[in-house]
Formats: sequence, C-alpha cells, structure tokens
Amino acid sequence: MDVDTVRERATAFCEALDAGDVDGATSHMSPELRRNLGEVLALLPLPSNESTVESVEKSGPGYNVVLRLAGETDEVELQTRWKDRDGEPTLVEASHLSRTERAAAGGADDEAGVGEDEPAAVEA
Repeated sequence: MDVDTVRERATAFCEALDAGDVDGATSHMSPELRRNLGEVLALLPLPSNESTVESVEKSGPGYNVVLRLAGETDEVELQTRWKDRDGEPTLVEASHLSRTERAAAGGADDEAGVGEDEPAAVEA
C-alpha cells in the first residue's frame, strides 16, 4: 500500500459518491464503518456532485486523506483515515474538518455574502 494506491481508492470513493452509488462508496469502508453507516452518511453532503482528494499523507500504519465534497447546499472537508485491510486500502475513520454553506444557484448578484468563506468546524 502506497500513496498512489490510497489516492486511487479515495478517488474511486469520491466518484461513487458523485454518481449516487452509495453501495459502491461503502465498498471502500471497513466493516466497522458499514455497521455505523448512518453516522458516516450524516457527515456527507448528499447528493454529492463534486468531490476531490485534497491530500494524502502517510501517518503511522495508515494514511490520512483529506476529501472535499460539494453538494447542492454545502461543501464539506472530511478527514479520513485509510489502512491496509486484506491487501486493499480501506476507509476506517472519517470526521469533519469543516463545513461551508454554498450560495443557492442563480439569482444572487453579489459575489460573496458575509461569512460564506468561514467554515464551521464540526466533529463527528
């Protein structure tokens, strides 16, 4: 397991979320996370329409991966932890780093409202 492999798996996780494929996204999760799926899904802006892998860093026996997930009304920065499970990078932990409200599409003439760029920290 290396940085590139973890990035590929995290990207596949994001692509599944963007496609609305919750089963595909959960296939990247550990059995423990799948047992608490409601709590994990509550962290995500669903439906997600634009997700990216922001960073991948080796940390001890696993990797810390920061994901940026954008939905229709908010954008979330998620700290995830990936570890080797049966030879595959597997999502084993997830928590919020930030959540930002997104402006509603159309109709807004001003470019930015007060506080739009200030993320609200939320912990899982």
